[in-house]
Amino acid sequence: MLRFLYNLFLPLGFLFFIPGLLYKYRYRGGWKNTFGERFGKFLPERIEELKAFKGAVWVHAVSVGETVVALSLLKKWTLLHPEMKFVISTTTTTGQELARKQCLENTAVIFCPIDFKWIVRKTLNVISPSQLVIFETEIWPNLVWESKKRRIPVSIVNGRMSDHSSKGYRRFKMFFGPLLRCFDKIMVQTQADADRYLSVSPDAQVIVCGNLKFDQAPPENIPDPGVENYFGPGKFSFLLAVSTHPGEERVVAESFIQLKKVFPELRLVIVPRHAERGQEIGDMLSELNLSFVRRSLAEKAEPPVDVLLADTTGEMFKFINIADLVIMGKSLAGHDEGHNLIEPALLDKPIVTGSTLRNFRFILNVLKDADGVVTVDDDSQLTGTLQKLLSDDSLRLGIGKRGGDAIRQHAGATETTIHHLSAFFPR
Repeated sequence: MLRFLYNLFLPLGFLFFIPGLLYKYRYRGGWKNTFGERFGKFLPERIEELKAFKGAVWVHAVSVGETVVALSLLKKWTLLHPEMKFVISTTTTTGQELARKQCLENTAVIFCPIDFKWIVRKTLNVISPSQLVIFETEIWPNLVWESKKRRIPVSIVNGRMSDHSSKGYRRFKMFFGPLLRCFDKIMVQTQADADRYLSVSPDAQVIVCGNLKFDQAPPENIPDPGVENYFGPGKFSFLLAVSTHPGEERVVAESFIQLKKVFPELRLVIVPRHAERGQEIGDMLSELNLSFVRRSLAEKAEPPVDVLLADTTGEMFKFINIADLVIMGKSLAGHDEGHNLIEPALLDKPIVTGSTLRNFRFILNVLKDADGVVTVDDDSQLTGTLQKLLSDDSLRLGIGKRGGDAIRQHAGATETTIHHLSAFFPR
């Protein structure tokens, strides 16, 4: 009955989904050539290409963040089991482009099907996977049900469930309880995540494996982003605001205006979470009379500017690598869910973030316990906090080093996860 109701109302829900899908397709960059795969449209040459991956492990990520972690997992799995083959899917065009650029030869890349039963079935027919591995929270009922019907083991890896999400899941426990029991294994980041999953579905197969993001390694030979093309020659200090959301760019820009009076050599780089917001952010910077350039529109600024709006995708590590101080987004201007603090910590960069990160509480606490992060309780504290850190090199560098060491001490989730996933294959 629950499956019937889900499939009955899915077309109605999809009507509300279409405008956002079309907007992202038009304005977000990335790989779009095979976007028809989201609707089960595989070209004959693609079907022929994917025949070589019949029986592969299908790993589904969502966007860039999950794709980075998924690729790290597959590289480690390949080192341990070179005979393995994988198919990785994403829902976003930016994630798709990253996967295509960085995947190994034993991995094919596709778009994840929209969760209509007939589309899911067609994709499963093309791939015929031996196992389905879903990253974090991307649970599509028909994809799960149709896989189980074919006796394909289904797992969640690096699973997490926030307090807010768990309330919603529990509200619809009659639906999500049986759905979570369909998973052969649900591998979560922390015991708190396990408790939340079990509060929704007490009989679900939940295992605490740790956070795969702790095992990430920074890319080798990170390219220089070429910021001198925008800021001109000279020795500068770089303030980086990364993964920002609406409202946060203004808070950071207003702080930058004040800091520039004290630190004339300071330059600001903004990397918004969604690159398609470039025009909106640019309008705000113009309103504040800041000289800026959008990286998506120009490779050089004449005359040099004070602010670079990096409204591109897949370049975050480039800018983190040159940053003297990193502000992590989705933690200011009323946002409190947070973003992954591990990427800048891996490069020993000092991080400033809001004090409440509902989706990354464990990582925040790991860094706070090591005195490896700086938090602000509200936006009014940002300017003073940044000024203190920019004035004291030893303080700033020490925070970054302690944060990096704390992250590296929590590594090991990848091997544990691979061990559990490999149990589905006969020895």
